Amino acid sequence: MGAVGRPITEALSRYRTEDPAEAADVGRVRALAESAADPWLRSTPLHVTASALIVHPASARVLLRWHGRLESWLQVGGHGDPGETEPLDVALREAVEETGLDDLVPYPHPDGAGPSLVQVVIVPVPAGGGEPAHEHADLRFVLSTDRPEAARPERPDAPLRWMSVPEAMEATAEANVREALRRVGALLG
Repeated sequence: MGAVGRPITEALSRYRTEDPAEAADVGRVRALAESAADPWLRSTPLHVTASALIVHPASARVLLRWHGRLESWLQVGGHGDPGETEPLDVALREAVEETGLDDLVPYPHPDGAGPSLVQVVIVPVPAGGGEPAHEHADLRFVLSTDRPEAARPERPDAPLRWMSVPEAMEATAEANVREALRRVGALLG
């Protein structure tokens, strides 16, 4: 395994899956991280991405972003940039870029257990935007903000919306995101 995959396998080594399907996805992600020269390389049919569900703990709300290509409210996140290897760093960078929130921190904190990796899921992505169909091996974190009013969309066609966890579960069309939101709801109490 190269240095590029090591942070991924380290994050997975601390993570506990919740069901057999997720365990299978974690196995595929681990195999990718251990065998690929660069598991973040988006030109491969399966590559790692990192995303975040942003929460405002005081109001128990979650911030979702409209994704026009998939026509659904989803978490923020995306691909690693060249040279990035740390999944949490990718999720944080993407979250700041897509929301303008500059106070994001891993949640829950500071419990000493490290950042909250809340879900690992392999998501099929349909062909579009000049890309063939492929899969994202998505590592999903929970980040928190104390300034929800500071959220600003990165683009006019990618609005942001604060919702309660039940509202967010109803708003998204993706079953895997609803599962992530269920887990976030449990963290928020």
